[in-house]
Amino acid sequence: MSIILSVLIFFPLVGVLLILIAGRKEGRDEAIKWIALGTSVITLLISVAVLIGFRNGFPGLQMVDRFDWIPFLNIQYFVGVDGISILMILLTAFISMIAILASWTAIDHQIKTYYILMLLLEIGMMGVFLAQDLFLFYIFWEFTLIPMYFLIGMWGGQERVYASIKFFLYTMAGSLLMLLAILYMGITNNSFSVPDLIAGRDAFASAQYVLFIGFAIAFAIKVPIFPFHSWLPDAHTQAPTAGSIVLAGVLLKMGTYGFIRFNLPLFPEASFDYAPAIAVLAIIGIIYGALVSFPQKDVKKLVAYSSISHLGFVMLGIFSLNAAGIEGGILQGVNHGLSTGALFFLVGVIYEQRHTREMSEFGGLWKVVPVFTALSLVVVLSSMGLPGLNGFVGEFSILLGSMGAYSLGGHPWIYTAFATTGVILAAVYLLWMFQNVFMGALKNPKNEKLRDVNKRELVIFIAFLIFIVWIGVQPSPYFNLMDSTVSTLVNDISATVLVGQ
Repeated sequence: MSIILSVLIFFPLVGVLLILIAGRKEGRDEAIKWIALGTSVITLLISVAVLIGFRNGFPGLQMVDRFDWIPFLNIQYFVGVDGISILMILLTAFISMIAILASWTAIDHQIKTYYILMLLLEIGMMGVFLAQDLFLFYIFWEFTLIPMYFLIGMWGGQERVYASIKFFLYTMAGSLLMLLAILYMGITNNSFSVPDLIAGRDAFASAQYVLFIGFAIAFAIKVPIFPFHSWLPDAHTQAPTAGSIVLAGVLLKMGTYGFIRFNLPLFPEASFDYAPAIAVLAIIGIIYGALVSFPQKDVKKLVAYSSISHLGFVMLGIFSLNAAGIEGGILQGVNHGLSTGALFFLVGVIYEQRHTREMSEFGGLWKVVPVFTALSLVVVLSSMGLPGLNGFVGEFSILLGSMGAYSLGGHPWIYTAFATTGVILAAVYLLWMFQNVFMGALKNPKNEKLRDVNKRELVIFIAFLIFIVWIGVQPSPYFNLMDSTVSTLVNDISATVLVGQ
């Protein structure tokens, strides 16, 4: 029994309480910002402590905290970490800290409420990645909707109310089907514990294809997979910069994580049989997201549509149902959080000064803000998968996994070939965006007054770039964290499918 994961989940509550009791004297807003930032930094340090105590090579749950919560319903408070979730909690802690730091000057009203919501959102996201009881997972899953709904609705753009309601309704509607599936499995097995349900999955094997869909729709909306994606561009475009960073960096990964954590081990035969269809949807998303990104005139909307394309790769990797594909999918989820989070941040830096995101308003910025341009170039190159940077490692592993995927039928290379076009298209729309915003002549006199990055912005960029380069150059430590857990999962799926055939 260990309490470190519970401390990690609920430590942001300390910051919430401190912000609530903050006085109304002059300088209160500054104090609130420092409390929120300090809380997020300590949470990050706790996540690093979890990493230090994490045992590579052990496939099961570690640092488990488990006790009966609602005994007469067989519901437990049950949290644990393994190779599937360790990178997700590190990403959550890192992105939450970056988002709070990125909000420093961008948020100028209702500051107290804003930072409370940011810390509450971190609690929900951590809980999603660590919960091992389906009832507890569902509570954390739904809880994350509330802070993000208000973050978009109160601090977003002109159409923020529409975007926030659309985000809430889409994700809530999908979750109801998952709730029905959870109730069915909990009643059938007399337990909501995920390890217990996996061990006793024969009890609901006859219904696994329907149950798979119940979970899959909830997760597909969150990812989002084509055609469940229409809420995403609005939410991203209208959200404040920090909201977009968290949405891209962590919230979308809750969907891909859900497929790996629940769909694959609970419904292995259904996962195998549905894999070709989901792979097709993933490839449609890869190509569609890229094609729709290209004509966008709003830089933020371009980055939003690019997320659909990038997460299509993640889904293709997951449903390759082999170690290379799944590990590539997990790592690419982390890469997307870093690269796309950094893209949203650089858009926010420009927007804070010019209050526009239209590409036609820019051009030639490299002459005025050379440091910002150089940093932005590295981020753009990482997002398009340049070898030596993080995006390439994840995409290569996914394409390698899909090429040898027994789950994709007799000609898996066809899926790989179509997916590869997404890499080419990403280079097209990202370099087009960079050319229009940063290169060429400085024609708009309003851009002459732009300042280069300040110390706070430079710290954020460097934080992103450290991991972008590190993963690109030396990805082995990241794969090592996942290896044993993913291998055990893949072996379990393979054994079950072979028996079924």
